[in-house]
Amino acid sequence: MPPQKVFFSAAHPPVKPIRFCGSIEASTGARPGGPGVPTTVFVTGAAGFIGSHVCESLLARGDRVFGLDNFDPFYDRSLKERNLAPLSESGRFAFSEGDIRDPEALNRWGTGIRPDVVVHLAAKAGVRPSVEDPAGYADVNVQGTIRVLDWARERNVPKVLFASSSSVYGGNTKVPFSEDDFVDRPVSPYAATKKAGELLCHSYCHLFGMNIVALRFFTVYGPRQRPEMAIRKFTRRIMEGKEIELFGDGSSRRDYTYIDDIVSGVLGAIGASPGYRVYNLGESATISLADLVSLIEKACGRPAARRFRPPQPGDVPVTFADISRARAEIGYDPRIPIDRGVSLFVDWYRRQETVA
Repeated sequence: MPPQKVFFSAAHPPVKPIRFCGSIEASTGARPGGPGVPTTVFVTGAAGFIGSHVCESLLARGDRVFGLDNFDPFYDRSLKERNLAPLSESGRFAFSEGDIRDPEALNRWGTGIRPDVVVHLAAKAGVRPSVEDPAGYADVNVQGTIRVLDWARERNVPKVLFASSSSVYGGNTKVPFSEDDFVDRPVSPYAATKKAGELLCHSYCHLFGMNIVALRFFTVYGPRQRPEMAIRKFTRRIMEGKEIELFGDGSSRRDYTYIDDIVSGVLGAIGASPGYRVYNLGESATISLADLVSLIEKACGRPAARRFRPPQPGDVPVTFADISRARAEIGYDPRIPIDRGVSLFVDWYRRQETVA
């Protein structure tokens, strides 16, 4: 029996153990994306910020996509349902609600489906919240990753992509950060779980001959980003005429990466060489927190009222990606600098608020 079609709205009934959206066949026949492009992709964290954009791009190029998400209450469920709504209109997209730690949720698709690629994005996000809940972060980000890797191994999935983070570089001061740099001193539980995920991926590659790519994302931003993330939070509060909080003196620097560039890197990594590979996905440029706020002020057309607070546990002074390996090996070529990206985000935010 095909899965039941579900239409999403902001006012959705309470969480159910599992539900499906769409109905697609198993991977058979001609590849819709053309030679060398995977037919079927399984995306964990499909309803989230990055996951929904990845699914959207995979569908746009003709792939079949299976998505899984547990609607973690970290932020409003309705935002994730809004992310899924346009995806659910595709006949090549299917979605189930479930947790990566639950083998039944992973197996609900049935034994007859073997994806060409698993894109593992599901995780508990955020450096600062992880300081308050290290066990919860380890449970989802480490145990959950083991479940996903085992699921892929049992099905002989040809390629697995794992979403790691620039946070694995900890307090490194040599910039830009290279994939070969020392990453054994994380400064937050979140960073430690991402480093653990990379180590697990390497061990599964070594033991079982799996092909796995770890992607170190650098401060991703853009349409649909989570409400607590800096650019969205600052934009909202500036638009509302409210004070914004800045941790530190405004001199900390980040390598902000627009979502479209991140997605291009994810899709490029699908074609990475066999074995275990690690790539930085960043803009390879940094901006101070103070200058970022100035860009948002300009895009919003309003001044920000600032309040400075002490740096928070787990914060680092700088992130800066060396992307030369990703450029050379997977054709990664970020196109949207931070000034343009902030303008695009604020335009989207205005439209979103008008619709809401």
